[in-house]
Amino acid sequence: MTSSETTDTGTITEAAASGWQPDHFLDRYEVRTIDLGPDPDGEDPITATLIRRPHAAADARYGAVLYVHGFTDYFFHEPLAEHFAERGRAFYAIDLRKCGRSLQDQHTAHFTTDLRCYDEELGKAVDIIVDELGPDTQILVAAHSTGGLITPLWLDRLRRDDPARHAHISGLLLNSPWFDLQGKPVLRTFPVSMALKAIASVKPKTVIPQELSSAYGESLHQDSRGEWSYDLTLKPLGGFPVTVGFLDAVRTGQRHLHHGIDVGVPSLVLRSDKTYFSGEYSAAVDVADAVLDVGQIAQWSGCLGNRVTTIPVTDARHDVFLSVAHAREQAYREVDAWLAATVDADVDQADVNEAEEN
Repeated sequence: MTSSETTDTGTITEAAASGWQPDHFLDRYEVRTIDLGPDPDGEDPITATLIRRPHAAADARYGAVLYVHGFTDYFFHEPLAEHFAERGRAFYAIDLRKCGRSLQDQHTAHFTTDLRCYDEELGKAVDIIVDELGPDTQILVAAHSTGGLITPLWLDRLRRDDPARHAHISGLLLNSPWFDLQGKPVLRTFPVSMALKAIASVKPKTVIPQELSSAYGESLHQDSRGEWSYDLTLKPLGGFPVTVGFLDAVRTGQRHLHHGIDVGVPSLVLRSDKTYFSGEYSAAVDVADAVLDVGQIAQWSGCLGNRVTTIPVTDARHDVFLSVAHAREQAYREVDAWLAATVDADVDQADVNEAEEN
């Protein structure tokens, strides 16, 4: 954007006038703080942070993308944004409350006791994107891991409770979504879930006594075994501690998903073709999901609704877009093919129908 406003103190850009500021993490990207209401979990003040790729409006030939990160994560992946921008989609991402750029000293990192709380910032992000790009803007929601659980539940509620906002959503792209609790079968039983809920009701910030492996983080970061650069205070190698309250919120969301929902738009679920859990880094971690059980992702993907495409990506990591080169290249090809065959085809058909009516 090149337009500006003049004040008594000089000239300010349109971006600054509308609340956008330079991002401290990504060169030329901009951020906008989303003010939120009182924190139900008592860690006020809370905000979320919307991030946009430069020249978003010029990229929006096919609408926009809203990207939602996972647990122990934040948006840093510029190649992902560039891929969508090169294909005519303005790119936005959100760092949810208490996550990434939104994390403040008084916060427990990534803590919530109810995934529905994220509806507030997600809805406001949609409003900002539509306000910037126009009332006919269509938004592809893309999400990873925990974000891949949060967003379909949100879209199911949005379809039922806020159809005007939902009408702006063109599709859902999920990257290794957290659809079930990995580990021993006993952990997924009803008695264990109810015991977790009971503890969460009185001591929600109690940390789960489980040592977290740094193997996945080591496979990613350029200072260890990987090729990616990101801030280790916002995405530590071994992850943030998992609290009882957060895990109960996740299990509640997963149980709801398992009963079947309807996101109301075409969905693509990408995952690795294999899982490899390890306490220590090895080369096998580079070509498998070292965080989630991909069999569970496959099992529950059909619960999203009626138009679901699921694709295993050979040798993908947990974040398929941070995989080794040949795996992420396959992931991008699959996304492009799916968009052309479903999401963009739906938009093109809607345009034809509107033209015929006129």
